[in-house]
Amino acid sequence: MTVQHQQQVKDWNGESGERWVVHQLWLDQMLGAFGAAAIDAAQPAVGETILDIGCGAGTTSFALAERVAEGHVTGVDISAQLIERAKERAGDQSNVRFLLADASNADVPPAQFDLLYSRFGVMFFDDAAGAFTHLRRALKPSGRLAFICWRGANENDWVRLPMKAIKGLIPPVVPLPADAPGPFSFGDKGRVQKILEDAGFVDVTFTPFDHDIIYGRGETNEAAIEDALAMAFELGPLSRALASESEEVRERACDAVRAAYAQQVQDGRVTINGAAWIVTALNPAD
Repeated sequence: MTVQHQQQVKDWNGESGERWVVHQLWLDQMLGAFGAAAIDAAQPAVGETILDIGCGAGTTSFALAERVAEGHVTGVDISAQLIERAKERAGDQSNVRFLLADASNADVPPAQFDLLYSRFGVMFFDDAAGAFTHLRRALKPSGRLAFICWRGANENDWVRLPMKAIKGLIPPVVPLPADAPGPFSFGDKGRVQKILEDAGFVDVTFTPFDHDIIYGRGETNEAAIEDALAMAFELGPLSRALASESEEVRERACDAVRAAYAQQVQDGRVTINGAAWIVTALNPAD
């Protein structure tokens, strides 16, 4: 496990996990259309068994469980806080369970699942090809893989817009290497295809999926802008970029981002585009 991966595990079991639990409803609303589109592409069927990779607080697992009926869904995530929240929400629902583990090396039985699914949960693997090789072994012959991941940061205004607004207020943010784990590490279609093929998957397909993200809501446009600001400063690239800056810089950044969001607000909503890939693949038959 690399130092970077160790830090990710620490973050998701610390401040990041806590923030995602607090803002679970907002995040599920923001990402809902993306997760639903990937589920439709996966075509879960009644009676199937599914592994939900990076399940978070369980929203996608519950949606999948509804589709498979008497089938079964296992949600796995590295965040203890999010898994605890998912278990609370599940109550006594019998066709879904949640596992605290790193999906890249989780102890899952071979040839157990009909479908591997993920909503924005596979871009953070330390060794992506190794992780997918491990996960493919858990698929039945001719089993399916379906996930949604962000395309490049330069195609996603939900990150590009605020980062452009603070340009010049802080030192330039050094971009991560293209193969480094992170939210946009699967933006390069060619790289992802090679990862999956190296892991043994076949019939890899990519479908672009673009959808508006409601980044802030309010009874007035001004209230919606403040809602969007609060979220941006709590979660995502902007919060990380400003984490070590002075209060003066943060206030100037807040003013700059507020002005940027003012260009995106209408009828009490700050709406920004999101650009993703829906990726599907097959496990070869025996």
